[in-house]
Amino acid sequence: MSNVNFILLYVEHVARSAEFYSALLEKPVTDSSPNFALLPAGEALMLGLWRRGEVAPAAQGGPGSGEIALTLPDAAAVDALHKLWAAKGARIAQAPMHADFGYNFLALDPDGHRIRPFHPADR
Repeated sequence: MSNVNFILLYVEHVARSAEFYSALLEKPVTDSSPNFALLPAGEALMLGLWRRGEVAPAAQGGPGSGEIALTLPDAAAVDALHKLWAAKGARIAQAPMHADFGYNFLALDPDGHRIRPFHPADR
């Protein structure tokens, strides 16, 4: 069986997106070129940022059609991360709120990709 070890996002400006994710995730960019950047997204998981115009075959659909989710240990961590990301200039599309799946907020990257930190609801 295979393991998922990369998430790829198609972006307009690789350097801008790499800087954004490096600052938000507090992880260094480990590889970069004009058309691609790579940084750790978690244990054994990497985030690749690929310039949209270089993807072959051409990417279908637009940004924001999926989400990256980050699990946090409690609601206080969600609130703290929301404050931190807002202070770093992240676009917050949804303030912290309770949903069926847990307490969460929604941020957008420079291309409109959705990032949802959350604490799972008690079941």
